[in-house]
Amino acid sequence: MPAAPTLQRREVRARRPQSGPPLLAPVLAFAVLTVAYVAVNSSTPHPDAPGSAVLRYTRTHATTTRVGALLLFSSAVPLALCAAIVYRRLRALGITAPGSATALVGGVLAAGATTLSAMFAWTGGRLPADASPALARALADLSFASGGPGYVVMFALFTAGISVTGLMAGLLPRAVTWTGLALAAVGMVAELTLLASGFSYLLPVVRFGGTVWLVLAAALLPRTRPARARTTLPAQTPPIAP
Repeated sequence: MPAAPTLQRREVRARRPQSGPPLLAPVLAFAVLTVAYVAVNSSTPHPDAPGSAVLRYTRTHATTTRVGALLLFSSAVPLALCAAIVYRRLRALGITAPGSATALVGGVLAAGATTLSAMFAWTGGRLPADASPALARALADLSFASGGPGYVVMFALFTAGISVTGLMAGLLPRAVTWTGLALAAVGMVAELTLLASGFSYLLPVVRFGGTVWLVLAAALLPRTRPARARTTLPAQTPPIAP
């Protein structure tokens, strides 16, 4: 009768999935397009400006308004791509907590809010000569609401998902993760802009501070983690027949 096999411990190395394309490329594209949009639309009337001022601006700066809308819409594309890459990168790093899904949802919704803002701005730049000031004001409000508080709150979710995951799993330096969490908190507070315009000063803090933070996080987020050795239970010794 053959001898019973000895107890063995087998080491199993987990095969890591691919982490996806480089993250820094779409992040830099998003940052450049965002800065270009702000530069082009630097003279846009304030959200509290009357409809007549908005209509007068869109009539005299129709081309500028449409170019700004194009840049804003273009920035939504790399942002959505960035959200997808971040999600895939975190999953490839072994993250199964909700933080990776939160980052994906927040990034996609932020890109969607940016798209809506661009479409409303583009429509406002095509108003006919006999358009009413009330219509111009309404389109400007829709563009501001979606591209201001709407974008900032969704971007806060995106930032929070990356920061919490980076903090818990040790993927990013603690200073970077805590800064991201602070920006996420500011973004949530900026939602109150819909009730009181006094909170609107928080919007550029998240838009520009968050963009700089995203570039830094994309540069520091690792592509791989050291493979962890896993061991299985010892093989069962077959019973010896009496």
